[in-house]
Amino acid sequence: MRQFNIVVLGAGGVGKSALTVRFIRDVFVENYDPTIEEEYRRTIMVDGEVSSLEVLDTAGAEQFTSLNEVYIKSGRGFVLVFSLTQDASLKEVDNLRKQIYRIKGGDAGVPIVVVGTKLDLVNEREVQRSTIQSLSGRWDLPFYETSAKRNWHVTDVFEDLLRQMRIRYPADPVKKKKKRGSGCVVM
Repeated sequence: MRQFNIVVLGAGGVGKSALTVRFIRDVFVENYDPTIEEEYRRTIMVDGEVSSLEVLDTAGAEQFTSLNEVYIKSGRGFVLVFSLTQDASLKEVDNLRKQIYRIKGGDAGVPIVVVGTKLDLVNEREVQRSTIQSLSGRWDLPFYETSAKRNWHVTDVFEDLLRQMRIRYPADPVKKKKKRGSGCVVM
């Protein structure tokens, strides 16, 4: 089983933890308790192949900016989260996206999914669909609108990212298990 690590980044209070916990444990976290760093694991079957995901839920980008670089260097796939109810949080996603490309050396093939949260809060929405469609085209990245509370499109986000990571980081044929008896043993 192949293992992939995912880093969830975004401004404080946009719903990174709610999204992550909904995906990992299938529960909605009602109370907001600022995260410093939480790591989760889940095994998932996508397209008939089982994979292990290690998901790192990070602090709001503005709170621990020095850690972002460490997270980005070690990350293989990224979920960039903004709130559909906070227009300013989308600007933070753009800053994070640029930082990822700078650290990873260009934008060629870095697995990224952009996620708007709080889709269920229709009356509080600030980020319009037209804005998202425009950015999706310009950035050439998939965008998802989600609700962790209602469990709308949460799994889609992580499945899309896993598919991108499988393409970007193909299985290494050298690491296949060696057959017994095919080597010399000295005792």
